[in-house]
Order: sequence, then structure tokens, then C-alpha cells
Amino acid sequence: MDSFFKISERGSSVGQEFRAGLTTFLAMAYIIAVNPALLVIAGVPSTAAVTSTCIGAGIMTILMGLCANRPLACASGMGINAIVAYSLAAVDGNDWRVSMAVIFVEGLAILILVLCGLREAIMDAIPVSLRHAISVGLGLFIAMIGLSDGGIIVANESTMVSLGDVSSPTFLVGLISIVATVVLYVMNVKGALLLGIIIAVICGIPLGVTAAPTGLVSGLDFSSFGAPFMAGSDGTLAIVKVFTTPVLLVFAFSLMMSDFFDTMGTAMAVAKQGEFLNDDGTVENIKEILVVDSAAAAVGGLVGASSITTFVESASGAADGGRSGLSSVFTGILFIVAAFFAPVISIVSSAATCGALVLVGFLMMGDVVDIDWSDFLEGFPAFMVIAGIPMTYSISNGIGFGFISYVIVALVTGQAKKVKPLMWVATIAFVVYFLLS
Repeated sequence: MDSFFKISERGSSVGQEFRAGLTTFLAMAYIIAVNPALLVIAGVPSTAAVTSTCIGAGIMTILMGLCANRPLACASGMGINAIVAYSLAAVDGNDWRVSMAVIFVEGLAILILVLCGLREAIMDAIPVSLRHAISVGLGLFIAMIGLSDGGIIVANESTMVSLGDVSSPTFLVGLISIVATVVLYVMNVKGALLLGIIIAVICGIPLGVTAAPTGLVSGLDFSSFGAPFMAGSDGTLAIVKVFTTPVLLVFAFSLMMSDFFDTMGTAMAVAKQGEFLNDDGTVENIKEILVVDSAAAAVGGLVGASSITTFVESASGAADGGRSGLSSVFTGILFIVAAFFAPVISIVSSAATCGALVLVGFLMMGDVVDIDWSDFLEGFPAFMVIAGIPMTYSISNGIGFGFISYVIVALVTGQAKKVKPLMWVATIAFVVYFLLS
């Protein structure tokens, strides 16, 4: 084990790797409650959503540890699961099987691009400022979802958004979730995000927000596994529906654009904490990381868990001493164990996860200081990414705004030479995407 994972070589130990794996699990365990809540909106059965979320995360996190040997964990990605719930599911009669087929197709497309070396090459072609901006924009997007789930912000026809009803039980649970999570986090309590959710769930019982569990332990529900190859509502195989419906192909392209770039900032953030970021800003074992991450996107669609991706919360485990893939193996095992407690997990309301999402959004904002705002070519496109992602409720839209504005500013300021060839390719792809939308 020591020689395979290079534990001693990297100055770690089995005990240290286990602690780091547990830290990572506790930091990202909120996805066990949040992802099923979103997938249920899309039509996925509740217990099946919990099973697919846990098993998918467990398997791909273990594979990340074994193949890349770095402390990175995978789970259903925030943002794309929101798109599945609120946008994609509505395209074809709210058939969640078709939605998962779209995820499966875009995951396979990304995997092919990685195996061809294109994803890694495009990563190198993107300006550093835009890499940081994507992380910041995602942070705002996640925080916005959390505040909405907690009833703290609501839709308003006059002002677009406004403050929710401060006397409503949902608002109170959301507020408790934020306060508890923040207090625990600043006190350096391990697993602050998960504990914040638990506290909010308990407080939600007398408020009527938390429902009573139907049991403690249950068997796994694999009914969502193989969703792309199930018959849809009209009897057509879901994956066939994707290739015969132009709008679904557009969605697949859009999600591919999002998935294509999301891992970039995460890998850099975790690499910095885990001491595998090179002096020139490149990430060690990036090829293996991208292969597993890309395969995870396809697996997410295959098991009905939405797109599975590398989580930025992995940085918490790396900061806690994780230096090898063994910590990821421990994290993956914990996710698989969690799958057997679906009845308990299903009682967690979306309001109870509000604090976790808001705090994750805050943590992702840290990259904003690494953007050179005094340089218009660097600053303005970064701003368009940061503003575009939450304001259009779309990761790919925000990234597209940034890419296109970067090319335009570079052209009008006589700095076109700074735009690398693959950046041109990506920008043209975004223009096509917007024209087809």
C-alpha cells in the first residue's frame, strides 16, 4: 500500500490519509442531501436519487484515488444538477431518463476530447484570470441556489429578486443553517458543513420543515441505473431521443462546455493545498485527473446522478494532510456506506442545506484576489464570467461571455497575439452555442 500510493514518499501516513479522507467526506457530504433534492424535481425517484448520488460519488472517488493517486474526490456537480432540475427536464416532457442520456452523451464527448489531449491543451490556452473567474462565478451561483432553497431570497416580478418572508418556517431553517455552519466553521470544527445541516434538520422538526423518517436503514434502489438506455415516455430509448432531437443536442453541447472547464480551477486549488502544483502553475498528474473526471461525467448520466465531477471541497482534505489517492479511497468508501441510510438522508430539506451552499460559495470567492483588475483585458472578461454565471443562471453562458469578451477586447486593443489558437476555437464554439440557443 505504501509503495503504491507513495504515502511515505510524500511525507504522509495511513492515519493522516484516513483523517484527510474523512475531512473531505464531511466537507462535501451535503451533496448527499442537495443532489437528490434537485433530481427529485427533475422526476428521479427519491431513494434512487440518493443511491445513485452516493454510489456514483463513491465509485468515481475511489477510481480517482487509484488512477491519479491524488487527494481529489468526485460527486454530482452543483450547477449542472440545477440545470437538469430546472431547465433540461422541461425540454422533453419532464422525462428524467432523457435528461440523464444527455449527461451521458456529453460525458462521453468530453472523455474522447481528453483522450485526444484537447481538454488539457485548451486548459493551457485559457488566460489565468478567466480560470479564477470561473471559480468565483460558480461560488456566487451556488450561494444563490442555497439562499433560494432557504427561502431567504425569492422571485419578485418588480425587482427580479427580493427578501423572503422572515417569519416563514423555511426562512428560519435556512437562517439557522447559515448561522450554525458559519459558527462551526470559524471555530475550526471538522465537518462544519455537515454538522450545520444536521442542526438545521433538528431545528426544522418543531417548525414542520423536517419530515419524520420512514426508517433508519434500507436497501439500495438501483432503478435509475442505466437511465440512458431506458425507454422514455413515448417508448423511444432515451439515448436515441437525444440524437434525434436538435434542442437536446444543443443542451449536450452546452453542458459539455460547462463540464469541460469546471475541473480546471478545482484541480489547481486542491493541487496548491496538496503540494502537487508545479512552479509554472501546471498540475501534476493532470492527464489522469482529467481522464477520471471526464469518465465520471458519463458515469453520472449512466447511473442517474447527474454529471459527476471533481469537488473543490477536496481542498479541505488536502489542507488537512491528504497527499495521496488513499485519502480519496477512504472518502469513496464513506460515500458508499452512506448509500444505505437513504431514509434518514431523505428527510433533509433543501432549506437545511442552505448554510452549506452559502459557505461553499464564500470559499470559492477566494480566487477573486488573483485577478488583475487593473488590466482591462484581464479584468473585464473575468467580470463578465463572474456576473454572467449567476445572473443568467447558467455556467456555460457565463463562461461564454468571458471568452467572447476576452477575444473582442484583445482585438480592439491590439493584443490579439495573446489569444492562443485553441482559445479562438473555444470562442467560436461559444458563438455557435449562443446562436443555436
